[in-house]
Amino acid sequence: MRPYLLIKTELNSRKGRLVSELELTKKEQEMMDGKESVAAKKAMEILVALGKIFNAKRMVNINSTQISGVSYKNLGDAGVEFLKEFSESGAKVKIPATLNPSGMDLKSWREMGISEKFAKKQNELIKIFEKMGVTASCTCTPYLIGNVPKFQEHISWSESSAVSYANSVLGARTNRESGISALCSAITGVTPEYGYHLDENRTANFLVNVKTKLEKDSDFSALGYIVGKKVKNGVPYFRGIKNASLENLKFLGAAMAASGAVALYYVEGITPEAKKKNMLDENFEEIVIENLDEGYNALNSEVNEIDLVAIGCPHASFEELEQIEKILKGKKVKTKLWIMTSRKIKEIAEKKGLLQKIETSGARVFADTCMVVSPIEGLGFKTVATNSGKAAFYLPSYCGMKVRFGSLEKCINSAVTGKWN
Repeated sequence: MRPYLLIKTELNSRKGRLVSELELTKKEQEMMDGKESVAAKKAMEILVALGKIFNAKRMVNINSTQISGVSYKNLGDAGVEFLKEFSESGAKVKIPATLNPSGMDLKSWREMGISEKFAKKQNELIKIFEKMGVTASCTCTPYLIGNVPKFQEHISWSESSAVSYANSVLGARTNRESGISALCSAITGVTPEYGYHLDENRTANFLVNVKTKLEKDSDFSALGYIVGKKVKNGVPYFRGIKNASLENLKFLGAAMAASGAVALYYVEGITPEAKKKNMLDENFEEIVIENLDEGYNALNSEVNEIDLVAIGCPHASFEELEQIEKILKGKKVKTKLWIMTSRKIKEIAEKKGLLQKIETSGARVFADTCMVVSPIEGLGFKTVATNSGKAAFYLPSYCGMKVRFGSLEKCINSAVTGKWN
């Protein structure tokens, strides 16, 4: 039994209730008291405050973190200075920690059209993270490059689609952390035990009866968009999905996390926890999905001329690259076709000769970045085609793009013709 020291409760005068006691081990208390480093003290203070807000009873040890807030486009100079000060106060990670996509390919940024000024700031950010011991594998799919949490393992991840995949497809346990709370967990090795770390909060409160065919990744994205809008931050339980690949589930979760704030879902008979027992809460609400029209209509604008086709949100797997190569074989692109993936997947594709085959068409495979967090609005693009429901949701508001959303085949065809037919 681990020894506990208690952080005393305080009266929340506005809500008129006591905040729960938060128990700390001796080691956690020593970090809180500043006996390890100034950075560890700051990190524990942030985590304790977070735990109090959500009535956590204690901290739980975690085995990995995935940190968002990496692109200079998102953070700006204020973010750079904050992280720099944090690093200089002695911040060092204790557990494996990886980064979300940055604002550019860290090696081929010139080819993307990124400015020297942006590149300098982005590289400064990456160096700050590396100084803290964070691995600069800038990807939203860490589970595709070796960081695969075990079933029921506690982690602290922050990128929305990665959180969804870890909780739902792998059966690990994480809340949807902020970039700073995930970094604090990396420095301390703990996170407050609340939310999806607890069994009682992992039951589904929505039953989604799917009565339409799902054949393509874009179908799963469209379904995810519809369900995310309806359940918001709820937990959906899907019934009626007969077959779903890991790629399909990746797209489903990413879209729900974008249109809503879904961090955990179940697919009956497919995802691990839904194989073991009925995860439905007794007071669930039922949703019936007869078709995918709402999703496809909402994610499409009326444009026909395409400036950029962007694939890889979340980052493309090696299997997706193989699929893209087959569709592109013998073709030349008329407009820009950018495929986003992790550095490791790109290197594997290069070693196997797959990268060269794809780029013979005029397409380009970029690593470390994503169309949403890169400054594409300043690169002359106005219209984008994508097979990602997540990208189609964010690009109009976040990047000022007009979007066409559809299957991978249709997107690549639009790169070849320059038009959305």
